[in-house]
Amino acid sequence: MQSLKVKTLLALLALLSPFAAAQSGMADQQNVKVRRHQAESAEDISGMYSFLREGEFVQINMEESGVSGYISRKGDLDSDRGAFLDQFFDKASVDGHDVFFNTRPLHGVTFTFKGTFERGPAKSRAEDGYYVLRGTLTELITGGDNKTTSRSRQVTFKLLGQPPDNEAGKDKD
Repeated sequence: MQSLKVKTLLALLALLSPFAAAQSGMADQQNVKVRRHQAESAEDISGMYSFLREGEFVQINMEESGVSGYISRKGDLDSDRGAFLDQFFDKASVDGHDVFFNTRPLHGVTFTFKGTFERGPAKSRAEDGYYVLRGTLTELITGGDNKTTSRSRQVTFKLLGQPPDNEAGKDKD
């Protein structure tokens, strides 16, 4: 009798397992759709953002092929002190409201940003702060002795005001 119950239970499980697998697969497809929707629903946050010091900025470009950009910053080393350096992104992404970028090394320095964007207090893109990036910026510095030091800090970068498109091409008298 006991073995008949076990066989019946096993047969029932065998019959139900394809349904459970199908349900699991449907859940996975729904999760992918949600993630895809989040990535597609990210606003176009392209533009120039403040960086660490006055005159420095982060340029973010959202394109169909992905996200690109660079950091324009003043050098800190004796060999480049005060000179503006453009440090291009190696990897970058905007997924939903999550923002990530990692720069290529330049003079032994690499930056990684991981955070989010949100709408700021500005009423239009012509004002500073229409979008705000908040997150962790990590700076990796590799010295001449091949020793790498890391420094992380919480940062807020504001989208710098941009003139409206209809005024960009006008000449001033």
